[in-house]
Amino acid sequence: MKLNIPNILTLGRIFAIPILIVTFHFEGNKYVWISLAIYFLASVSDYLDGYLARKMNLQSNFGRLLDPIADKLIVSTVILLLVKNDVIGGWNIIAAIVILCREILVSGLREFLAKTTESKEDLLPVTYLSKIKTAIQMLALGFLIGAPAAASTILPPCQPIGIAMLWIASIITMYTGYQYLDKGLRKIED
Repeated sequence: MKLNIPNILTLGRIFAIPILIVTFHFEGNKYVWISLAIYFLASVSDYLDGYLARKMNLQSNFGRLLDPIADKLIVSTVILLLVKNDVIGGWNIIAAIVILCREILVSGLREFLAKTTESKEDLLPVTYLSKIKTAIQMLALGFLIGAPAAASTILPPCQPIGIAMLWIASIITMYTGYQYLDKGLRKIED
């Protein structure tokens, strides 16, 4: 494993997860803002590591393996913490479950295709719509992380905005999940 800036950023996202879990368990607006700052830095590093890897020609198998894992770990962790803290509750949990299920589906499909197909080139490349979904999902989770503190301070509608964006992301998630499944099944048939 060669450590370069993109890979360090990816590892940083993974190492941020335990800190995020700890900050979620403390009460008070200060810890909400700290959680949001950690999540914001993780989200920015997600974009930055890919950009730098391409720009500086530092793409590696390690990065290709770990980047999507880091993304799924941080998203899954935040969703579970938001459900635990009742920020996502009731019927809105369905949107969270859809997002989590799609992440598992796509990961499993990519792993299966990597083991069973001869061509290892971008078995399921990320689509533009998936990138939009990721951006909406990241924003939604950011609004929801900050919602408990924002409700008593400057931005009271953060939770409804975050929930609305979570549903939008889950609808796009279902569509892109279907696209990936369809592409994956076609590759299996070939």
